[in-house]
Amino acid sequence: MQKNILIIGACGQIGTELTFTLREKHGSDIIIASDIREGNENLMDSGPFELLDATDYDALEEVVAYYEIDEVYLMAAMLSATAEKFPMRAWNLNMNSLFNVLNLAKEKKISKIFWPSSIAVFGPNTPRDNTPQNTIMEPSTVYGISKQSGERWCEYYHNKFGVDVRSIRYPGLISWKTMPGGGTTDYAVEIYHKALSDKTYTSFLRTDTTLPMMFMDDAIRATLELMESDPDKIKVRSAYNIAAMSFTPSEVAESITVQIPEFEITYEPDSRQAIADSWPSSIDDSEARKDWGWRSEFDLERTTNEMLQNLRK
Repeated sequence: MQKNILIIGACGQIGTELTFTLREKHGSDIIIASDIREGNENLMDSGPFELLDATDYDALEEVVAYYEIDEVYLMAAMLSATAEKFPMRAWNLNMNSLFNVLNLAKEKKISKIFWPSSIAVFGPNTPRDNTPQNTIMEPSTVYGISKQSGERWCEYYHNKFGVDVRSIRYPGLISWKTMPGGGTTDYAVEIYHKALSDKTYTSFLRTDTTLPMMFMDDAIRATLELMESDPDKIKVRSAYNIAAMSFTPSEVAESITVQIPEFEITYEPDSRQAIADSWPSSIDDSEARKDWGWRSEFDLERTTNEMLQNLRK
């Protein structure tokens, strides 16, 4: 039986690629994209689109009823660096959109939810190396606090009301298809663009700042593998750790100079440095590997090849 899928926040960095991937896989007609603003031309031309404010329960309920939606991917969020500038707006968007979707599932109006968490749920007192699935979580950013709260609510709605909600703690994501939207790991996308256009880049993080990262193809694949897994295999209903690679700005720069020898990087750390310092440097994703067979495919070298090759086109 065909399942109609709604993607909320379809114009964002992850939402855009998720929409294209799901439409390629299932056909355009049953994948409904939505966002508070219109997306790029390719996205708008690829299938049904609805202008939708995810914090408006009635509007969301109407779209769900009209398209007979079965599954929702809630990708709308205000990210770490932007959320620090607009704390209450970030809290309102990140939390109320989640409650709206959880309540639709509680009322049996949809049957399955994907909601993304983040490594931002961890904080300065979390073990930085090989951060375990279950550990101290004392996030120091508005974004992290909203994601940690969201994880607790997802687990609560699952345990209390049987809601089938699934989640991943995304690391920093790297993509050539869409620009990032105000996160602390954005440098790892910007650096490739600047390497090609200017042969130089000024990093807003220190040379030695190690953060967990992932190429977007891996992130999308992880999301779909989790959503397609048998419910019995999903043991974690807060959010799963997933990992691929960890690196510093200087290591990315080094991988770029292999192909662009004249490329140079300089460093001017800004307010995002404090956010990065509160996050892990590497992630233990053994629970995801054990429960639903997660395996990453992209390392830094392969990521750099993909980025430069595709951006040159």
